[in-house]
Amino acid sequence: MFKRLSIIAAGVITALTLVNPLHAAENWRAWNIHNDGHPNTAAMDRFSELVEEATGGEVKVEVFHGGVLGSQPDALEQVRLGAIELGNFNLGPIGPMVKEANLVSLPFIFKSVPHMFRVLEGDAGTAIADAMAEAGVKPLAWVDAGARSFYSQKEINTPEDVEGLKIRVMNNNLYTSMISAMGGNPSPMAFAEVQQALKTGVVDGAENNFPSFKNVGHYEVTSHYSLSEHLIIPECICVNTAKFDGLSPELQDAVRGAAEEAALYQRELWAVQSEQARKDVEAAGIKVNEIADKGPFQEAMVKVYDEYLAANPDMKELVEMAQATE
Repeated sequence: MFKRLSIIAAGVITALTLVNPLHAAENWRAWNIHNDGHPNTAAMDRFSELVEEATGGEVKVEVFHGGVLGSQPDALEQVRLGAIELGNFNLGPIGPMVKEANLVSLPFIFKSVPHMFRVLEGDAGTAIADAMAEAGVKPLAWVDAGARSFYSQKEINTPEDVEGLKIRVMNNNLYTSMISAMGGNPSPMAFAEVQQALKTGVVDGAENNFPSFKNVGHYEVTSHYSLSEHLIIPECICVNTAKFDGLSPELQDAVRGAAEEAALYQRELWAVQSEQARKDVEAAGIKVNEIADKGPFQEAMVKVYDEYLAANPDMKELVEMAQATE
């Protein structure tokens, strides 16, 4: 009796499988350099939840925080090759691999963070995304990483205010050229060395976003934060192109939708954290000054842009596209 029922049950399962074949779930790993408490960590966890819900469990994402799967360059290469399926990457390190991504590293290319998102959500962003996807790292959504501004012992309102100052910058020719174009002395150095360099006067100033300015204590050894917003380098939730292309159109839409919703959540969290960091440093005595007209700064960058475009003429159209975005 029981043997006969088992045979019948096996036959039914076989028949159902032939009519509606079972698909193995996609189990993806995601890289994130940030730790608990960071907006991106919360957003990536939200993304994982949304993906599983939106795909009915057909795609599951396990997020590894704190850079445990490797450094950003290593993780970027692993996603490109498909060893890791997803990552939350800053576009800065993607520039050497995808020249179109270097657009975001041009100083003063964006007028503000909202302007940056308008550029990325327009034709220029599509060109960047397409080039990244061709290289194996497809952006699903753009996330906020704030705007970098100058901080020093003096207020900066014009390029002339930078003249003669030793300013710490990241080690990138575009950033050193930016400071030189304003008459300053660029001083590339490791981020961990900046606090002591500011304290001892090895450098007169540096640049970063509000949360970093506060969290690492640079506000303790400076007095002014000037909202130049000269670099606005976004981040992305990116997926291995081949893995994504291997999904059905319905699953692709679900995964992309989950990423876009998680990105909006991240932007909300970032805005709250950035606003709080500003309030905290102002309460500690930092004088924050708005820069009403960034035109003179952008005009000072003409030489920087000319040199960059002379070396990269195929970037001219993309730069003009970004500059023309209202």
